[in-house]
Amino acid sequence: MLTLNLSETTLALNYGLLNSSIQETFAAIDRFEWQASDELRLMQDNKYYQDGAYTSFEAYCESELTKHGGYRRVKDLFAAKRVVDTLPEDLRDKITKPSQTRPLLRLVKTPDKLEQAVAIAAKEKPFPTAADFAKAVQQVAPTVKRATKSENPKTQLCNSVTVSSLSHPRYGDSGVIEASAPNRWQQIVTFADGERLLVNNADLDAASVPFPRERTYPAEYTEAIAALEEQHKQELERLSQELRIGLQSEATARAEEQVSEQIQSLQNLYKQQREQNIQLQQRLDEMESLRQFETENQQLKQRIQDLENAVEQRPSQQWENTMTQQATKALNKQVKQALEKTIDLRSLAQEPPKENAQECLRLMGMALKNLASAMNNTQALEAAAIILGSEPTQSAIAYRAEQLEMLPQAVSDIRRVLAQPGCTWQDYWAVAQEYEVIKSDYLAELTTQETELITGLQTASTEPDTIGVGSIVAHADPYRTLYVARGEVIQDLGDEVIVAWDHWQNESKKTDRYFRDELRFWQPQ
Repeated sequence: MLTLNLSETTLALNYGLLNSSIQETFAAIDRFEWQASDELRLMQDNKYYQDGAYTSFEAYCESELTKHGGYRRVKDLFAAKRVVDTLPEDLRDKITKPSQTRPLLRLVKTPDKLEQAVAIAAKEKPFPTAADFAKAVQQVAPTVKRATKSENPKTQLCNSVTVSSLSHPRYGDSGVIEASAPNRWQQIVTFADGERLLVNNADLDAASVPFPRERTYPAEYTEAIAALEEQHKQELERLSQELRIGLQSEATARAEEQVSEQIQSLQNLYKQQREQNIQLQQRLDEMESLRQFETENQQLKQRIQDLENAVEQRPSQQWENTMTQQATKALNKQVKQALEKTIDLRSLAQEPPKENAQECLRLMGMALKNLASAMNNTQALEAAAIILGSEPTQSAIAYRAEQLEMLPQAVSDIRRVLAQPGCTWQDYWAVAQEYEVIKSDYLAELTTQETELITGLQTASTEPDTIGVGSIVAHADPYRTLYVARGEVIQDLGDEVIVAWDHWQNESKKTDRYFRDELRFWQPQ
């Protein structure tokens, strides 16, 4: 039997599975009714109800089974069981539920007629309904109307009526009207099982019976009811109008709030874009300055290279003549003018740019280092030393430049290791020890989260890895409730330890024994 959750509307079922489940559900309902009948018979025959302090079986039924129909329902189940037990084996399966046996009750004392009625109904349908059994009973043993003087002649026109209201407990059952109506809106109906009930006219279906379907009232009551209906109608109209006005006001307020939120978000977005444009412009200006500086640097290097080539090609040439001296002076003057423009980079080194500061300064420092080496200029050497953070000597600056050339690769390798799932201190240290000389440089390039992760890995590597007395532990099995609980090891028994759990302090059992491999070090959630 398939159990469905009606709130899960996305559950996909095919016809075959759903139909099989419905069939099994109805079969189970019918089977449980017969099972209840057997259990009730066992309760009655063995007088088990006396163990519950009940003096009779009827008292037990009225007290314990009130919500299920009480003693009346129990009698109906017993009667249905009696009908089924009277039938032969080959006809019992034609009756699937107790409610079908009501028309057959009056034939229990005549088993041959009962068998004949069930056979007639089963011949017309494989699984007859209560109405089919009632029709077959009328064929086998038709009821005889006994007319009396007190009967209403109009009711004699109705030989049979059927309960047509779905909410009525005898829905679908047929009966006859054999007594005068007690009032104008109800009838006394005698059903096939002999039960007589007072049924509302609105619950009956019989076209040949001329009784009113609605309840009638005296004239003064009719006027009062009409006035109440009119008052109720006016009140409903007033409430409906107030509801419409309230809904419109709420919709207007909600729309205004949404428009206000959209305007505010657009203003914030415009402000962010303006700030980003300003930052982008500043960065473009800085990059343009760097590009111009690099261009001038390349021009100077090319000019120096040309001079060196000229010296190599003409080593014996005499440069002491007047024209050569004048050309040399002019060249030196141009170099000095270009070099004076680069000396201002010392102030830039002391106040680095806000975007990519380290990378920009490193590139400028190395450029100044090359310029100082080529021109042997003291000011360029000092600027390179300030930018690169070293002593203002050729060897110190050269060594520092070699270190900084490793910085991009170091940052890339360390970030790759930190991004690996389950990264440990040993994994990080295997890479970081290669760049230990520039540790402060690559730490400055990492984000705050990455530096905190490195600190956490180092701290975790120093914690003890053996559980002993005083260790704060939790259960190692993630499917145990103690996996998130906190406990302390209070005694070491060799292969096992005694753990006192914090949440057991108010319980009678405060400790328990565990093997070490069943525990882990407790981590705050």
